[in-house]
Amino acid sequence: MGQQVSRTDFEWVYTEEPHASRRKIILEKYPQIKKLYGCDPKFKWIAGGMVLIQILSLFIVKDLSWPMLLVTAYCFGGVINHSLMLAVHEISHNLAFGFSRPMYNRILGFICNLPIGLPMSISFRKYHLEHHRYQGNEVVDTDIPTLVEAKLFDTTFGKFLWVCLQPFFYIFRPLIINPKPPTRLEIVNTVIQLIFNALVVYYFGWKAMAYLVLGSILAMGLHPVAGHFISEHYMFAKGFETYSYYGPLNWITFNVGYHNEHHDFPAVPGSRLPEVKKIAPEFYDTMPQHTSWVRVLYDFIMDPSIGPYARVKRHQTGLRT
Repeated sequence: MGQQVSRTDFEWVYTEEPHASRRKIILEKYPQIKKLYGCDPKFKWIAGGMVLIQILSLFIVKDLSWPMLLVTAYCFGGVINHSLMLAVHEISHNLAFGFSRPMYNRILGFICNLPIGLPMSISFRKYHLEHHRYQGNEVVDTDIPTLVEAKLFDTTFGKFLWVCLQPFFYIFRPLIINPKPPTRLEIVNTVIQLIFNALVVYYFGWKAMAYLVLGSILAMGLHPVAGHFISEHYMFAKGFETYSYYGPLNWITFNVGYHNEHHDFPAVPGSRLPEVKKIAPEFYDTMPQHTSWVRVLYDFIMDPSIGPYARVKRHQTGLRT
């Protein structure tokens, strides 16, 4: 899918992000999609169950050797924590309890955040909603690598390192390119998280705490489920800036692979995104799509035409009001 030459700059465009206009066109043809809007009543139980599994796993991992703990964190705990991050993603769109009960969504976000180890629920929402509204904007969309990242990590080995270090770029990039003062709920999120972390260390020890945090970090880097970070918006085919993946890893990631569908209809919960594609197949089947997140990681690292530069960017003047 990639071009045959190395990139030396981002793909600059002067159009607005494509999803709002496509949403309008699709709804004119298929207004029944609006019936899919709203919250998923099963979501809170699924997300809560994953939190419980991670807490119960602490009784086991606290006695593991360090090598076994790392393997368990990578293969099991990290997968659950990554899924919980994507639960936080769902919650950021108020898809757990609906738009009429925003604080219920925020509280569930605090709970889903607990096993992740690092307070991120509120901060993620603050930046993620801007990613939707201003996709590709050179300042506001913090999902896009910085110019420094693109220049430093544009070789094959550099891209390998960049993928491994991806969790740290996601944590610190927003603070550098679009810093915002902390909100009251971010402080609450941090306090709740620190109390939980302290209780984990007190009752289970530092090894259990390491299992949670290392799992989160490992599963955001060189890991199959982390392939969605790259598959979603890196330009594997010229002119296309959002890609969907319809494979089995959607089962444990709240269908985040249905990413064109999600950006077109962020008010539709992940469990119903396959219905969007089913209703309007001609809008999605014809676009480039991914069949494997592992293949995405391999191609990103090995293909010289794909890398941190392979993103569509828009100038700051393209902000909508």
